Amino acid sequence: MSAEPSRQVRESVEELYRQEGARVLSSLIRLIGDFDLAEDAMQEAFSAALQQWPSVGIPANPRAWLISAGRFKAIDVIRRRARLNERLEVLAARLESEAAEMTDAGIEDDRLRLIFTCCHPALPEEAQVALTLREVCGLTTEEIARAFLSSAPAIAQRIVRAKAKIRDDKIPYELPDPSELSERLQSVLRVSYLVFNEGYYASSGYSLTRQPLSLEAIRLGRLLVELLPESEVFGLLALMLLQESRRAARTSPSGDLILLDEQDRSRWNENLIAEGLDLVQKAFASNRPGPYGFQAAIVAVHAVSPTSEKTDWARIVSLYDRLLEIHPSSVVELNRAVAVAMRDGAAQGLVLVDELLANRGLSGYGLAHSARADLCRRLGQNEEAERSYRRALELATQEPEKRFLQRRLDELSVAKTRI
Repeated sequence: MSAEPSRQVRESVEELYRQEGARVLSSLIRLIGDFDLAEDAMQEAFSAALQQWPSVGIPANPRAWLISAGRFKAIDVIRRRARLNERLEVLAARLESEAAEMTDAGIEDDRLRLIFTCCHPALPEEAQVALTLREVCGLTTEEIARAFLSSAPAIAQRIVRAKAKIRDDKIPYELPDPSELSERLQSVLRVSYLVFNEGYYASSGYSLTRQPLSLEAIRLGRLLVELLPESEVFGLLALMLLQESRRAARTSPSGDLILLDEQDRSRWNENLIAEGLDLVQKAFASNRPGPYGFQAAIVAVHAVSPTSEKTDWARIVSLYDRLLEIHPSSVVELNRAVAVAMRDGAAQGLVLVDELLANRGLSGYGLAHSARADLCRRLGQNEEAERSYRRALELATQEPEKRFLQRRLDELSVAKTRI
C-alpha cells in the first residue's frame, strides 16, 4: 500500500478526534461508567483506527466504529482486572452483550448527560469548571492550568477528586428529572459563563483576556443551544457572543485597557453581533426571559449604539430594573447606578454608588471604587476621585487594570499642578 492513503487516513482520524472526540468519550463514559477507563478506551480506539483503517478503509459510520472499538478495549482491560474483582466480570459481560451500533440521537444525549454530570451541584464549583473544560471541551490539564494561572498538578488533583466523588457518591450519569432540570441547568449555565468571564476579563495576571477560554465557553454554549434550545440557553450564548464581539477594541496594541465609551466601534465584530441579536430575540420569544436573557438584552443595546452618547441609557436602566426584579445582586445594582449616571448625570449615579459601598458589601470590590472614582472625576471632585482610584488600585489583581488606574491617578496629579 502506498504512503499516500495512510497519510489521508491519518489526517481523517486527526480531524475525527477534533470533531468527534467529545461525542465518543461521552458515550464511552455512559457505557463503562468510569471516566478514566473511558478516556483510556477512547485513546485506544483512535490508535486502533490509525492501525486498521489504512488497510480496511474508513467505515461508513466512523463514530459508531470508534465507540464500539473503545467498548471492546475497555472489556479487555476489565477482563484482566476481573481476576481480582468478580463484579468487574459482570460489567464486562454486560458491555459485551450490548449492541455496538449507536444512533446519532443517543450520542447527542450522551453529550448532554456528560455536561450535567460534570456540573453536578454535589461537586465544588472549581471542580465543575475544571472537569467541564477537561471532559466536555477537551482541554488538556496543562491548558486549563495556564488559563487559570495554576499549576498542572493542582488542576490534575482537582479533576481526580471530582471523578472520585462522582464514583464514590455514585452520582448518576444521566439527565436530571424534569422537576430538577431548571435548577440543574442553572449550574451548567453558571459554569459556562464562569469559563467565559475568565477568558473575557481575566481575574488576575498580565493579560486582560484569555481568548481560548472564551472561545471554549462559546463552543459549549453552541452545543447547549443545539441540545437544549431553551430561553436561558439562548440568552447565555447571546450574552457571550455580544461581549466577545468587542474583544478587538478592548485593548490597545500594547495590551492596555480601553473602556467601552472610548472603543473604536468599527472594530466590533458585526457577524457576532448579528448572531447575538438574533439569539436575544429567541430568548425573549417565550415572554419569560431569565437573567442571562436580560443581561444579553443590555449588551445588545450597546451593540447597536453608534457612540456612548447616543446609547439608549433609559432603555438600559429599564432592563436593569427588570433584571433586579428576578435576580437581585449588588453588582447588578452597581451597573445600574453607572447607567443612571449616564442617563441622569454623574451626581445621581454617585449617590447610588455611595449607598452601595456603604450598605451592600461592595467595599472590597475594586470595580465599585473605580466607578466611584470616575464619577467623582467627571464632577471635578478630584481629591475624592484620587482616593477612590487608590483604593481600586489596591484591590486590582490584573496588570492592565493596574496600569489603567495608575494612568488615571497620574492624570489627576497633572491636573493638580495646573491649578
